[in-house]
Amino acid sequence: MPSFEYEALDASGRSKRGVITADTARMARQELRRLLLTPTRISSPKEAGAADQGGKSLKRMSSGDLTNATRQLAALLGAATPLEEALSVVALQAEKPHVRARFLAARERVMEGWRFADALAEQPRSFPELYRAVISAGETAGDLGGVLDRLATMLEKNRSMRGKALGALIYPAALTVIAGGVVTALMTQVVPKIVDQFNTFNADLPVITQAVMSVSGFLSNYGLWLLLLLAIAGLAFWQGLRMPAFRREFDRRLLGAPVIGKLLRGLDAARFARTLSTLFAGGAPLLDSLESATRTVGNVYMREHLNAATNSVREGAALSAALKRTNILPPMMAPMIAAGERAGVMPDMLDKTALQLEDEFDAASNLALRLLEPAIIVGMGGVIALIVVSILLPILRLNSLAAG
Repeated sequence: MPSFEYEALDASGRSKRGVITADTARMARQELRRLLLTPTRISSPKEAGAADQGGKSLKRMSSGDLTNATRQLAALLGAATPLEEALSVVALQAEKPHVRARFLAARERVMEGWRFADALAEQPRSFPELYRAVISAGETAGDLGGVLDRLATMLEKNRSMRGKALGALIYPAALTVIAGGVVTALMTQVVPKIVDQFNTFNADLPVITQAVMSVSGFLSNYGLWLLLLLAIAGLAFWQGLRMPAFRREFDRRLLGAPVIGKLLRGLDAARFARTLSTLFAGGAPLLDSLESATRTVGNVYMREHLNAATNSVREGAALSAALKRTNILPPMMAPMIAAGERAGVMPDMLDKTALQLEDEFDAASNLALRLLEPAIIVGMGGVIALIVVSILLPILRLNSLAAG
C-alpha cells in the first residue's frame, strides 16, 4: 500500500507533519479528516522526484546524508521503535526532498512485507551493495538495530578517514599551484623585460643569468605547447588507469613509494578491517564478509592479494595465516587477528586493529604535512632567490664597470 507524506492542521490550528498509508491520495485525505486533521499538502515519494528509473537515480544521496540517516535509524531501532515508524521519522527529519523520498519509498516496501535490504535494493546508487549486505546480515541475525549502529560507525570512520586524506593533500597541492604560478609569472613577465635592458649593453652575462634567460625564453615561446603536452600526458595517464595491467603496476609501485605508500597501505588496511568487522559481527558468513570487505580496498594490487587470501580461507586456512602470507597488510594485523581467532572475539580485535591503523594514519599524515609545507615554501623561496640573484649579478657587474 502506498505511503503519503502530509502536512495538516489539527483542531487548534497547529501544523503537523507525518506519513500515512492509503491506496490513493484521496483516501489519504479522507483518513486525515477522520483523524480530525485538515490536510494542506499530500505527496508521494515518486512525486518528490527521487524514484529510481531503470536502476539509475535522478539524484543520489551523498555519503554524509546516508551516514546521518543510518545513525538516526540505529538510535530509533535501539529504542525499540518499529522499522516502518523509524523510517517515517528519518524521512520527516530529512531536510533534502530526495533523501526524504528515498526513505519513504523504502518504508512503503517494508509496509508491503519486503525485507529492508530488498527494499533498499530498488535504489542501488543511493544504497551501495556493501550497505545492503550489512543490513541483510543484520536482518538474518535478528539484530538490525545493533548492526545499523556498527554500520553507522563504519560509515563515519570511513568518511572521516577520506576527509583527512583529502585535507592532507589539498593544502600542499594549493601551495604548489600558487608557487608554480608565481614562478611562471616571474619567468614569463618580469625576467624578459629585464633581459631586454641587459641586451642593450652587450655585456657578458653570468652563467646563472644566461640559464634563467634560457628558461624564461623557452616558457615565453613554448609555454602553451608545454601546458598542452602536460594536459595530453595527464589524459593519457587517466586513460591508462582504466587498463587493468597498467593500473595494477601503478598501484604496486605506489605502495612501494616512500611515505605515501605507507599512508595508502594503512588507509586501505583500516577500511578493510573495519568493514570486515562490521559484516562479520552482523552475522554475515566469513567468506562473504571477506569478499565484501576486499571490494572496499582501493588499491588493485592489494585487492588481488586479499582475494588470494580469501581463496586460502575457502580452502581451509585460518584467516590470520592467510592474511600473513599475502605480505601486503601492515605487520601488526595478522597477530591481532590471530589473537581474536584464539579468543573467539575476532570482530572486536578487528575493530581495535582498525582504530590503531587509523591513529597511525592520522599521526603519519600530520607529520608528512608538517614536513611537506616548509619543504614547498623553501623550494619556492629557493627558486625565487635564484631568479633574483640572476638579475642582481649583471646589475652589480655593470655598476662595477661604470665605477671603474
